[in-house]
Amino acid sequence: MLFHRVDIIFKVMKTKLKALLQLTRPVNVLIGGLSIFLGGFVTGHIDALWPLMLAAVSGMLITGGANAINDVFDLEIDRINKPQRPLPSGRISLRMARFWALGLFAAGVFVAVWVNTAALLIASLSAGLLYLYSARLKPTAFWGNLTVGFVSGLAFVYGGVAVGRLKIAIVVGGFACLYHIAREIIKDLEDVEGDRDQGGQTLPIRYGFKPAMSIATAAMAAVIAATLLPLCTDWFGRAYYYIVIPGVDLFLVGIAAAMWMKPERARFHLLSTLMKADMLVGLLAVYCGRLL
Repeated sequence: MLFHRVDIIFKVMKTKLKALLQLTRPVNVLIGGLSIFLGGFVTGHIDALWPLMLAAVSGMLITGGANAINDVFDLEIDRINKPQRPLPSGRISLRMARFWALGLFAAGVFVAVWVNTAALLIASLSAGLLYLYSARLKPTAFWGNLTVGFVSGLAFVYGGVAVGRLKIAIVVGGFACLYHIAREIIKDLEDVEGDRDQGGQTLPIRYGFKPAMSIATAAMAAVIAATLLPLCTDWFGRAYYYIVIPGVDLFLVGIAAAMWMKPERARFHLLSTLMKADMLVGLLAVYCGRLL
């Protein structure tokens, strides 16, 4: 009987831990950490590996907290749009999710203390903006998209700050900012039903689908133009262009075309997912462009 009870307790704990991990969106967390690491790497030779690793861990914790708190505030919307998520499916309580999110935010800021003062300021700013995004800015027209784009771009700057060099990190951060703005608008197009039900005023709700798709397309065009700007510099080697042109630029052309050809929820979901995966291709292009 005792072993049976212990087994039940173990299974419940395993289910809760799995739900907490899923709440953080591990793929997003990994991309966040890689972005910060590359933000330091692309600035030149890494002389301060330990601070850069701490910055990456700090950013991953903050990203996990941001994803968790987003689900807390989006519970009612996710009951409609994503009922399989940990909170709407009932696998974890709202109270536990909130404590988990705040704990991750606090841990991320604490780790930044051991990097440097500038890193601490960026970590604190990012955590504050991401909380504000979920609590207030997400359902607004464009401000929520801009906030996510800004913080995503800031990840590369964070890496540059960790190693004491910023120039190229800021440029790559600009690429990431525009890319995330485009993806966030596509996610808004996907979530229109749930957002409208909760009184949201995102771009597609306030101005319509075509204007929102036009802005997303413009953001993708800006990404393509920005990725080609280094042609005038010696920042990246040829490997960067061999990867970024087909893997990011032509990919975004395809995303935009597919979005306009069939503007429906299932298509928006697919395109948003593909764009998330393609972030890794962009990171690979930057990495190889500095290495080769």
